[in-house]
Amino acid sequence: MGYAARQIKFERKKIVETGQRSVLITGCSSGIGRAAALLLKQRGYHVFATVRKAEDIAALADAGLESLQLDLASSDSIRTAVAEIIEKAQGRIHGLVNNGAYGQPGAVEDLTRDTLREQFETNVFGTQELTNRIIPVFRAQGEGRIVQISSLLGVVCLAYRGAYSASKFALEALSDTLRLELRGTNIHVCLVEPGPISSRFRENAYRAYLRNIDRAHSTHRTYYARVETRLGGTRPLPFTLAPDAVAHKVIHALEAHRPKIRYPVTIPTYFLAAARRLLTGRALDRLAAVISKSGQR
Repeated sequence: MGYAARQIKFERKKIVETGQRSVLITGCSSGIGRAAALLLKQRGYHVFATVRKAEDIAALADAGLESLQLDLASSDSIRTAVAEIIEKAQGRIHGLVNNGAYGQPGAVEDLTRDTLREQFETNVFGTQELTNRIIPVFRAQGEGRIVQISSLLGVVCLAYRGAYSASKFALEALSDTLRLELRGTNIHVCLVEPGPISSRFRENAYRAYLRNIDRAHSTHRTYYARVETRLGGTRPLPFTLAPDAVAHKVIHALEAHRPKIRYPVTIPTYFLAAARRLLTGRALDRLAAVISKSGQR
């Protein structure tokens, strides 16, 4: 039996019937969001697959998904999309999958205030604003699932990934706090923590790097030359999995009677989560430096 088939069958006794439950997913133009949307549609969900750019809606419609625009950097966009989704879902939404995000590479000392703010507007502020608009729906219906797509870089830090890592650490903190505040409400908050996944993430990160980092005048320009080789290339990172590996964890978080708090995905996430618990701070730094390999990975 293949990986996908095994994942579909796992924890089957714990899974509840989905019926025509509605799920809102952000960042569905490609990768994890698109894979989760398609798989959930196959399982009978009414999926609202949102995208940042309006021009991506048609491709999702061609795949049989109901799609609309939702830009996490815009409060107006969030407000408009949520109102439309609540109306179409007749006031009931079973789950929110916060997947929309991007990575901003670069040394911390090369990040301007505007660059760092832009990273947080999408990955943290917009995500939390959207969540806060959906929680009243969950409260009114007496149940709900919030699935946060975090990252290996929300578990440990690697060199030259500070902006993205900071945003994911912030998402982890907000999620852990929100889970405590929602105790007893039957609203569950789950964190999915992928490592390397095949998607357009690296391509989008490369564009953000070119747009926001002053390579020519940076102390780190030697490193940035390697960044351009790594991010501009097509060679996958070690242990890279397909987006379906994350989508199956999302299914469990949405359907299990007692979902897990955290769902690690890929060997690097399991390994580094264990290393963070077991190693001293200096030992973990040495390990992270080796993994970062001066930017070659």
